[in-house]
Amino acid sequence: MRRYHGSVPGPRIPLPVSTWSTRRGVTALGATAVYVLLIAVPTDLIDTPAFGRKIPPTWWSWPGVLVSAVLAGLLTATYVRPGGAAAERPTLDRGGAAGGLLTFFAVGCPVCNKLVLVALGSAGALTWFEHVQPVLQLAAIAVLAWALRRRLGNENACRVPDPPPSTVGV
Repeated sequence: MRRYHGSVPGPRIPLPVSTWSTRRGVTALGATAVYVLLIAVPTDLIDTPAFGRKIPPTWWSWPGVLVSAVLAGLLTATYVRPGGAAAERPTLDRGGAAGGLLTFFAVGCPVCNKLVLVALGSAGALTWFEHVQPVLQLAAIAVLAWALRRRLGNENACRVPDPPPSTVGV
């Protein structure tokens, strides 16, 4: 028996963790960890000798990265087919990539980002871009949540029963 969200409008979506296979769960955890490393190392949230930052991270940087990472991990796990069956034609949404890019810009050092410096200069990076970063993080979370909801909704929108076992050649 599948459990569904109570009063969520739109298509009924099963709770992912309770219905997913172990393979999907491990994929979600692994993708979450990889996402954290891919964002936190180059933005110097995790201190390494290879990267540095001139302005310390904000208080919301780690919570933003962790929420985005969990959503991205769950989104990645939706690409693992149930039962190990291979997909005939996988479809890729752009929501995960957009959410990751927005998170990267949101938690990065405003004056260390070469693209921001070229576009706005150091004064623009500090006076304008630094104040937009929380909005970028909220947008990243919204895009990742939308992409996850869409993937889960499409996954269960039109369930086709498995074909009966073939009796040809028996």
